[in-house]
Amino acid sequence: MAEGKKRVLITGAAGTIGAALREHLGDRYELVSMTRTPREFSSHVADIADGVEAILPAFAGADAVVHLAASPAVETPWEQILPNNLVGTYHVFEAARRAGVERVVFASSNHAIGMYEVEAAPELYRLDDPRVFDHTVEVRPDSLYGVSKVYGEAMGRYYMERHGLRVFCLRIGSVRDADDPTAPEVLAANPSLLDLTPDQRRQRMRATWLSRRDMAELVRACVDSPDVRWAVVYGVSDNPRQFWDIAHARELLGYAPQDRAPE
Repeated sequence: MAEGKKRVLITGAAGTIGAALREHLGDRYELVSMTRTPREFSSHVADIADGVEAILPAFAGADAVVHLAASPAVETPWEQILPNNLVGTYHVFEAARRAGVERVVFASSNHAIGMYEVEAAPELYRLDDPRVFDHTVEVRPDSLYGVSKVYGEAMGRYYMERHGLRVFCLRIGSVRDADDPTAPEVLAANPSLLDLTPDQRRQRMRATWLSRRDMAELVRACVDSPDVRWAVVYGVSDNPRQFWDIAHARELLGYAPQDRAPE
């Protein structure tokens, strides 16, 4: 391990969030990447669906694991959800346990409670709408993808309670390759579960956008938290409208977002 730096393994390191973490946290931690296929950057090549033994070497010496690897589309069918989001997530937590990793940061999703948004949209996106959903609301997944994230949170709770891992579940908002909440390609990428006009898409992104820098800041807050053993928090930037609560992440973890979608 680099002197004085924590060793942090990132599963699914080739994805949008993985790239953001490699960009913004590479100087702070000794980052180790795991990808399913060879990439242009150094990585352990392994498929989380193949079993604990297949991925365990990547966990050696890690202080923390950021688990991003999954099928990310909301419309993902069960045939992919089962190995990639359910079985693979178990393998990651179990590998972390066997390797003696202290903490796991699990990439959950806002879709774990997505039915609140489905029912409340598009009025929910207005600046004057007072509704905010926090970490205490009942889970209401809007898709099999959302179900898989609820499962991952439950798996994390089990490994915290029974095996002593520190587990941080991030219900992530909208992180995009184009780090601009007003970009046309970003606005075109909203969930297909919602039938929104272009203006409603802009309003939604104003509330749900999470910049790449703030995504990295949220992970940093989890990796560096000295006392917290369990957390479920939302990830959005300091936007003018927030219907997912980030006050809990600020208070519990010291999350300090730097970016803000335009009003």
